[in-house]
Amino acid sequence: MNFRTVALLVAASSRSTVCGFSPAASSSIAAARFGAHNINNFTVRNMSAASSEPRKAGVSSPTDIKEFVSSAGSSLLVVDARHPDASVEPGDAKSLAVAGFPDKDSNFRPNAINLPWSRESNSMEVPEVDKDTPIITHCGGGGRGQKAKDYLESVGFTKVLNGGGPKETECWAEYGDK
Repeated sequence: MNFRTVALLVAASSRSTVCGFSPAASSSIAAARFGAHNINNFTVRNMSAASSEPRKAGVSSPTDIKEFVSSAGSSLLVVDARHPDASVEPGDAKSLAVAGFPDKDSNFRPNAINLPWSRESNSMEVPEVDKDTPIITHCGGGGRGQKAKDYLESVGFTKVLNGGGPKETECWAEYGDK
């Protein structure tokens, strides 16, 4: 028996349709017909438009991020967990080419600070803000952003989301300029 993998990229918007079906973030479909082929029991999953890989575990949806940013207003803090030294985190060079570090002097990403996640110590510097400050953590794609989120929650921060990073273009569009 031969199997083929079919990936369908679907935006997180409820206005997106696949074969006339408007899926939520993840929806099962019993059957569909593609050309001369019948396909049974497949799942449509929300994936980043920039990647054929699913969003990393823990990365919030673009809708959740949009609502969080809106309710946070000017009190939003964005914590950039990427490392400035590419020899420490070689993968960061790619995301830094797309989106640089916050720079207060030029007002680039004015609500953001860089607090790198350390894989060696499994920790990071803690932001000097109230524990109920709304915070979005991110790295390049969400892995260290999730570790940063978990760490901040473990030390008492109560309003923290993982925003993924520049690789998660739909998410990044909601807070990347903050």
